[in-house]
Amino acid sequence: MTPNYWQQASAELARVDPVMAGLVARYTGATLISRGDPFSTLARSIVGQQISVKAADSVWARCVSALPSITPAGVLAISPELLRACGLSARKVEYVADLARHFSDGQIHSERWSQMSDEEIIVELTAVRGIGVWTAEMFLIFNQLRPDVFPLDDIGLQKAVALHYCQGERPARRELSKWGEGWRPWRSVATWYLWRSLDPIPVEY
Repeated sequence: MTPNYWQQASAELARVDPVMAGLVARYTGATLISRGDPFSTLARSIVGQQISVKAADSVWARCVSALPSITPAGVLAISPELLRACGLSARKVEYVADLARHFSDGQIHSERWSQMSDEEIIVELTAVRGIGVWTAEMFLIFNQLRPDVFPLDDIGLQKAVALHYCQGERPARRELSKWGEGWRPWRSVATWYLWRSLDPIPVEY
């Protein structure tokens, strides 16, 4: 699924910001794409924490093979030992199980997210062990396709703003926030283009 706002957002960013205009022109035809359901996306993000992409893909593939289904019920139906055998650390097993319980017990209200603000969803997600603000922000951008998320703690965003706007010097958090104000209400889109400027391969999550 691609965002229905993408063309409008790209055009408006290009109109107000010469750097964005160049990036929009360079990456014409590429957009954010949402893949996967919320539970599997969040579970995979926990699996991939603090390990390489290659290792994360390998562990996730073993989890997919071992689980009866990539659902909260599927996770809760198997033993922690089986998840450990897939390559998850003991802590990640706890995190994935906690995520499954939050979904199963109704503590995560994905059916209501369309009526909830970004901040409300972040609060809900960060109540899960192993999910911090950055992970929640990535989820909002890449899974929920929220248009105006600005992940101030993201290293790639910081590097790209330094490259394009700050003569190579990493901006302080307050300065980065000020740059983001100029890209409202499309800060997710601006962030995506800035990520692309560092890596021509489309960012996925």
